[in-house]
Amino acid sequence: MGATGLAIQLAFVVAAALFIFGLKLLGSAATARKGNLLSAVGMLLAIVAALIDQGIVEFQWILVGMVIGGVIGAATARLVQMTSMPEMVALFNGFGGMASLLVGAAALGAGDSNTFILVTIVLSILIGGLTFTGSLVAYGKLSEKIGSGAVTFSGQQVVNSLLVLAILASAVMFCLEPANSMWLYAIIALSLLFGIMAVIPIGGADMPVVISLLNSYSGLAACAAGFAINNNILIVAGSLVGASGIILTQIMCKAMNRSLSNVLFSGFGSVSSAETVVEGEIKPISVEDAFYVLEAATSVAIVPGYGMAVAQAQHVVKELCELLEENGCEVNFGIHPVAGRMPGHMNVLLAEADVPYDQLLEMDEINPRMETVDVAIVIGANDVVNPAAREVESSPIYGMPVINVDKARTVFVLKRSMASGFAGIENPLFYKENTRMLFGDAKESIGGLIREFS
Repeated sequence: MGATGLAIQLAFVVAAALFIFGLKLLGSAATARKGNLLSAVGMLLAIVAALIDQGIVEFQWILVGMVIGGVIGAATARLVQMTSMPEMVALFNGFGGMASLLVGAAALGAGDSNTFILVTIVLSILIGGLTFTGSLVAYGKLSEKIGSGAVTFSGQQVVNSLLVLAILASAVMFCLEPANSMWLYAIIALSLLFGIMAVIPIGGADMPVVISLLNSYSGLAACAAGFAINNNILIVAGSLVGASGIILTQIMCKAMNRSLSNVLFSGFGSVSSAETVVEGEIKPISVEDAFYVLEAATSVAIVPGYGMAVAQAQHVVKELCELLEENGCEVNFGIHPVAGRMPGHMNVLLAEADVPYDQLLEMDEINPRMETVDVAIVIGANDVVNPAAREVESSPIYGMPVINVDKARTVFVLKRSMASGFAGIENPLFYKENTRMLFGDAKESIGGLIREFS
């Protein structure tokens, strides 16, 4: 190995180390920005080293690509609203999958291909293709450009089974006859179709699980592409993404009371949607009356949901917290793992508003405290605080761990209307004796509370 080759391998090792340290730092809101920067530097180093390794040294075109990509990335970061972040993450996963598909297809003509290389090519195309179209379907559901509900039809499992058999048959024939491009095109087409069929039966309320799973798939596709082109850093990066995605998927599954096998076989999106029968009456409250209750409170728990993102209320929430604390009140946030429409959605929003990270309590931390909380404020959350998950066996979410806000002394629910949440399930919390409904835009309602305190 010459000096250039040694330098390239050293660059790959440094890039891998940066990826690992960056991933570690992403585990905390306080260090996440630094972790993202380290990972970006590692990726730049890996790309430059890989291009030099392949003899691609026309840096003028590389710089053009970097400028175009940088402009698109900067514009996206500035222009995309926080409410659209889940859709953007879904698209990122899809583009990663398509990149792996293209790398796998291009690797076929890169030289002699033994059986192992052919298998990795098949895997990169298959996983990349289903990740691409599956992510597009997830994007459509999250953005509500298509129906967010589960799409099922008679014989769906049979169709999916036949698709899997067709993919396996095409993969075998491709490995036996790699020169016959028909089998390559068949694998590409079938993988794209399978991605659609795998995600359409999954309901919108389960999208956080789907996003984390597709993120893992994009990493596995990149890992397979790395084996196909014999690129160690791509294998390492893909493995890190794939492993972290699987771990996150398991966390999401636990939070949704789903098994990983349910996710892998798309069996959790078509649960029964039997109506939940509720008793009681809705008790609205005005901003002025809510203020008097909060003024006397010594402990407040805030449970945010997607409605907070829609109202872009995170900054006024932070302001209200400061006023409550000045009034001698202890304030904490209860963060459900699947609140919002992507993993960590609420953490990202609250971090943007500079809410102290030690105030963000996970579900297992906030639930034991809930009986001692004077006021629980639910801001746009619905399914993750639904007591039907504990009390109604016929409910589609029965058994799902939720934040037990109904055990607080008083519950304020901030909603625009009585419409059901993303899962389309009635919430008995709204009819509880200790619940008061503060109707209206969450940002305006909280702004009214701030004015009362001021």
